[in-house]
Amino acid sequence: MNITHLGHSAVLLEVGGLRLLLDPGNFSSAWHGLADLDAVIVTHWHPDHIDPAHVPALLAANPGAALIVEPSVPDVYDLPTARRLAAGDSVTVGPVTLTAAGGRHAIIHRDIPQIGNIGVIVEAPGEPRFYHPGDMLETVPAGIDVAAIPAHGPWSAMKEIIDFARALAAPRGFLIHDGLVNERGWDLSFGRLNEMTPTTLTDLRGGQPWAV
Repeated sequence: MNITHLGHSAVLLEVGGLRLLLDPGNFSSAWHGLADLDAVIVTHWHPDHIDPAHVPALLAANPGAALIVEPSVPDVYDLPTARRLAAGDSVTVGPVTLTAAGGRHAIIHRDIPQIGNIGVIVEAPGEPRFYHPGDMLETVPAGIDVAAIPAHGPWSAMKEIIDFARALAAPRGFLIHDGLVNERGWDLSFGRLNEMTPTTLTDLRGGQPWAV
């Protein structure tokens, strides 16, 4: 498995001989122009996880890519080819199995309606088991080898992220959802999570593939 963090929550996975892009949102642009994708996966409809201005061009450039999304996403955006993936369900793309976990976005504030969100477990024979939670900390699937861990969100505090990483207990991971933090904030999250959880984090800010 090769993992490339393309900014904020966008992650390119090369696994099982396939190329999967998760959460191409509008807080990053490094995913613009990607080709040869086998699937595009969206955890929820917030635009920092699916960019309505640029995803149509991405899909046009990858006509063979499966579009797999949290069930409410096609109700917000015009995505006629989208396949809805509900929490608890799985779908296969070639040798890769995608399983949706959770189902609810983390609470931002009690006065802001809670929307759907799926965490995505990615599995392929002989490969590490990967987890991308989207914007959700309450669901911690077992047996995760590599985790994408949010650095910050308007729906979280550091104590909650630390407890999430402890419960998940993935041996390896990297930070995502970092589009609202400066370098000092990123360093703080990276250091605390490395010190206080079972997960050894790798810095993927350079945009280079990480072989795991």
